[in-house]
Amino acid sequence: MTTVTAPRGTVRRLFVASRPVSWINTAYPFAAAYLLVAGELDAAFVAGTLFFLVPYNLAMYGINDVFDYESDAANPRKGGVEGALLDRRLHGTTLVASVALCLPFIVVLVAIGNPVSWIVLAVSVFAVAAYSVPGLRFKEVPFLDSATSSIHFVSPAVYGLVLAGAVFTPRLVVLLLAFFLWGVASHAFGAVQDIEPDRAGGISSVATVMGAAWTVRFAIGCWAAAGVLMLFTAWPGQLASALVIPYIGLSVPYVAISDADSARAHHGWRWFLAANYLCGFLATVLLIVYWWEGARP
Repeated sequence: MTTVTAPRGTVRRLFVASRPVSWINTAYPFAAAYLLVAGELDAAFVAGTLFFLVPYNLAMYGINDVFDYESDAANPRKGGVEGALLDRRLHGTTLVASVALCLPFIVVLVAIGNPVSWIVLAVSVFAVAAYSVPGLRFKEVPFLDSATSSIHFVSPAVYGLVLAGAVFTPRLVVLLLAFFLWGVASHAFGAVQDIEPDRAGGISSVATVMGAAWTVRFAIGCWAAAGVLMLFTAWPGQLASALVIPYIGLSVPYVAISDADSARAHHGWRWFLAANYLCGFLATVLLIVYWWEGARP
């Protein structure tokens, strides 16, 4: 038995395929949304958080790695924390593991949920599959690719709110729309660095269609719009409007980047990953303040 197919090696490669650096980007929106509304650490909180932490990410990124193998093989940034380059012999294992790991959690979440939460969960899981699987491949439909990618991160928050019985006020809807625009911008900016590999692999994206410079400008516009929308949320949500500034700042140097030089945007993308942790920390502080204000008599 080779190292690649050995159980330990397989688990390690599946672990890499699930993008551990990004686990928090899906688990946190669910956990924060559910906890703020429900106010307790119950079975639904635990099941939902665990689901969006590991199984959801293995399905989202693992399935993508399987069906993007050809283009990923030509992409120099693949093969680490930014995307696994899965051996072909692991493709079947990855698909089976993605389904097998998700299914028990989905059964539990359906059992403890309600009809509305079932719909949101179904949309969330469908978006994960539709982004990559042949016959759908939303990732190859410009603009729909960015929208679907954003749904991957917004839907856990929506699911947490619905599962906890939240009332969707206009301010809450505005906040979710701002989050959605942030996700659209993030995907678009991330697609810039892959323009050349995607074109070589025959993959269309928002960036291959718009070109590098205009895609960066589109991302900046979406981030700016998200910041403006946050001004219309409940206090201290208005302060979160400033959280788009780091993202805009790190993307500005690339507003005139050429398609031929698009790989240079990878440096900005690495700073984007770091900005996520900084802004996530600051967003957590604001959530604590929001909870504290609501908890005081």
